Amino acid sequence: MHPPHPFISSLATLPLLSTARSRSISPENFTGAKGAGGMATEGEGAHAARELGRGWKVSPSVKIAAGSTFELASIEGPGLIQHIWLTPAASSWRFCILRFYWDDNPSPAIECPAGDFFACGWDKFAPVSSLAVCVNPGSAFNCYWPMPFRKRCRVTFENIAGEDMLLFYQIDYSLQEIPAEAAYFHAQFRRVNPLPCKQVYTILDGIEGRGHYAGTYMAWGVNNSGWWGEGEIKFYLDGDGEFPTICGTGTEDYFCGSFNFENRETKQYQEYSTPYAGLPQVLRPDGVYRSQTRFGMYRWHIMDPVRFEKNIRVTIQALGWRSGRRYLPLQDDIASVAYWYQSPPATPFPPLPSKDKLEII
Repeated sequence: MHPPHPFISSLATLPLLSTARSRSISPENFTGAKGAGGMATEGEGAHAARELGRGWKVSPSVKIAAGSTFELASIEGPGLIQHIWLTPAASSWRFCILRFYWDDNPSPAIECPAGDFFACGWDKFAPVSSLAVCVNPGSAFNCYWPMPFRKRCRVTFENIAGEDMLLFYQIDYSLQEIPAEAAYFHAQFRRVNPLPCKQVYTILDGIEGRGHYAGTYMAWGVNNSGWWGEGEIKFYLDGDGEFPTICGTGTEDYFCGSFNFENRETKQYQEYSTPYAGLPQVLRPDGVYRSQTRFGMYRWHIMDPVRFEKNIRVTIQALGWRSGRRYLPLQDDIASVAYWYQSPPATPFPPLPSKDKLEII
């Protein structure tokens, strides 16, 4: 029996030894260097540790000034990011922008507000218990998407708010060989508010290369009364024209729910969080089918990746009901994160929405 490549990690392979070397970056070890953790003499915890000295939680976090960008990590490869933990103490998670750069590429492969990246897009805590992302009390964002890189990985965090903030973080990674067939992880944020009438919402477009689609998070704000989730998701693969290769049957169906996400006994929306799909967040200002209800939903294609050879486009309809059992095109506040792997890395993304267009009201 040949031992698995250290790139592979599962409960079944956990007892098997490998040549990978474990490293971690945090405010207690900004470089991740071996034997360099806990050496800080200055930091946000220095006053609390003044009677204990070096090695006693002197630097548990960093202060990021308003309007500035802080470099969380700069790692020489080859390597693999295995786990990320973040706790941003900020006025809005939408104003905390994460960016990841692979192999000296000047354009980020991940560009996303932190809350949305971690499936918590409405600036309010919601517990998420999935394989790829976990959100735990009180505002602990955890990510387990494997992110390989060959030459270098660079991670930045921009605070676009008008106030300074504190960030607690840890990036756990391994230094190891990366298989030739390993693709690069990507995540792209989009928002349209409101969606123009009779237009479909685009989750992902303009992607050229070979890869597979790995997941979707959506923060969906409904501006009408009644049920809102009749819209179909569509995956256009490798040159599809007017019609897609994959067409879903409804919004709640795509997120692995059914019948309006409704608890049949309570007649209320029912939150859920599972390894591959969930509706962890429902904000109910005035009832079940009344206006301004907000939803946070995720679907991870871990067991069913959507593979493409040349290009991919993903859209979803915003569709409710009107009189006479007719569909009603909706004009909702919709934001999304598309997660995918591809090689080579993607071309530059569309510009991120401005601060005013990111803001949650």
